[in-house]
Amino acid sequence: MSKTYAGARLRRLREERRMSQAELARTLAISPSYLNQMEHDSRPLTVPVLLRITETFGVDAAFFSERDTSRLVADLRETLAGEVSAARVSPADLGELAARMPAVAEVLLDLGRRAQSLTERLAEVADGRGGDVTAPRSPRSAHEEIREFFYRRQNYLHETDLAAEDLARRIGIRPGEVLRALSARLTEHHGVRLVTETDRPQQLHHYDTEARVLHLSGRLRPGQQAFRMATQLALLEYDDDLDRLAEEDFPAGGRTHALARIGIANYFAAALVLPYTAFHAAAEEVRYDIERLTDRFGLGYETVCHRLSTLQRPRLRGVPFSFVRVDRAGNMSKRQSATGFHFSRAGGTCPLWNVYEAFAAPGRIHVQVASMPDGRRYLWTARAVTRHRGGWGEPGKTFAIGLGCELRHAARLVYSDGLDLDNTSAATPIGMGCRVCERLDCPQRAVPPLGRPLAVDERSSTFVPYPVADLPAEP
Repeated sequence: MSKTYAGARLRRLREERRMSQAELARTLAISPSYLNQMEHDSRPLTVPVLLRITETFGVDAAFFSERDTSRLVADLRETLAGEVSAARVSPADLGELAARMPAVAEVLLDLGRRAQSLTERLAEVADGRGGDVTAPRSPRSAHEEIREFFYRRQNYLHETDLAAEDLARRIGIRPGEVLRALSARLTEHHGVRLVTETDRPQQLHHYDTEARVLHLSGRLRPGQQAFRMATQLALLEYDDDLDRLAEEDFPAGGRTHALARIGIANYFAAALVLPYTAFHAAAEEVRYDIERLTDRFGLGYETVCHRLSTLQRPRLRGVPFSFVRVDRAGNMSKRQSATGFHFSRAGGTCPLWNVYEAFAAPGRIHVQVASMPDGRRYLWTARAVTRHRGGWGEPGKTFAIGLGCELRHAARLVYSDGLDLDNTSAATPIGMGCRVCERLDCPQRAVPPLGRPLAVDERSSTFVPYPVADLPAEP
């Protein structure tokens, strides 16, 4: 069994809880000197101590796994691509930094994004497109900030989930009676009148605060209507809680704070129409068969997949999933993860990933065992879904919905039946996007690999589009 050194993460947990070394040592039943040695990686975390830490802080033991740094390392490779290419820093250095000092790594990421933003703005000024380079600008877009908000919480909001489940119990949310229960709550408790309309093709819903009327598009399916009604209930009944949770990361009054409120309200809505305990029990019963869950709860494929990715309640955890929604061009409009799976921010995603295969056969679930460059393997399911506004000739929306978990959880899924999960050579080798992918022999690569000189020979060609030169042997 390999030893676990995670001093920086342990120290950060302690400081976030505002505990002294003496207080934590007393809680863990160890000496302060022993704790100090663990925090400075002089001694590894033992299994008994690790179990007490997870109980004390309410985190999964996987929080201290070295593998949890894969996403952070990949972010560093993207942000510091120039430094890696110029050999000023090596991938091994980035791995060491992410593992030992994750907080420092996050600061470097933030500085790198700020530098990139400033470079882009200077280029705009140089090209005569105007702009004030001294004006403050966020290093990330507001939507990226919201994704990070949920990622930092492993895509699970404990208090919000509990509140939604409590409300579901009180108003009688059950399969087949969701719309009735939501309608009664809105009407009887809040005096909200529901109106179904067909003359506003661009709006799916609109709430008139003065008239207390919730307008719902007639093109919404029952499950979609339920989700928007549940979201409105969250805004009406838990307004202060939405503010408090959003303000943990974002100052009130800004655009990002407003987006965070919407995101949390949407989370509440999913937890209300799919209450945790009942949905978790059903998912375990049918072995996470997504189509059977959509039939049982009367909700759409994407909604069920997204809810499956949030089942991380302590002592009642589901399979930790990563959830993604992409279009045909590779644009990723949704990505959430309860695992360390890395979604590239630059250069697109891997074309060998089965989420793109799903567009070739809409309506069918595609299954893939995929291997990442670090050797970690995943089971991915993907299916294309299409939405239309209803009019002839009007463009619709088509997305591929991907749901994946680490292979160690695959046996819990019905989609693993018949697969040879122990055969490593049967896994499809994928990466985190061509720009940062470490696979040198991939025939699908779209850009040269970072930090490696290309083998340029006018007398020959290779199947691999960007062959690399052999590195000189170390003396």
